[in-house]
Amino acid sequence: MAWRVAGCGAHAVEAEAHAVETLITLDTSAILALLDRREVHHSSAVATLEADPGPYLVPAGILAEVGFMVESRLGTSVLDLFLADLENGAFTLDCGDQDLARIRQLVRDYADLPLGTADASVIACAERSGGRVLTFDVRDFGVVARESAITVLPPAGP
Repeated sequence: MAWRVAGCGAHAVEAEAHAVETLITLDTSAILALLDRREVHHSSAVATLEADPGPYLVPAGILAEVGFMVESRLGTSVLDLFLADLENGAFTLDCGDQDLARIRQLVRDYADLPLGTADASVIACAERSGGRVLTFDVRDFGVVARESAITVLPPAGP
């Protein structure tokens, strides 16, 4: 896995071998932190996933945003590793077709943030998949978490 290839040294975990009640939905900020060892939240992101058997969901609604940001910040080779992880099942791409009405509602309800379709797709996916979101965008996700059924990971420190 790209985030593990980047120097985390953890062994691969087969997501299908573990039954979990709630899944972790990844936000763009979490994916960037996983892929970039120099990122301030890298260790926290890695530790959160290493403590959970997965699977880890990547909403299709953030794929273009992630692709652009990874390629522009970390280069094409890191983007290729991330896409290989998606292709090989290290992360699960969640298309969320059934989430469109909820995404639309979230964008309307949180227009003052503005939440946007990418964050709304992460929230809708998480709500449907147990509510846990790995993100470092606490400004937007923190507001929604206070008013909905999502839990922001990693938990804020003391």
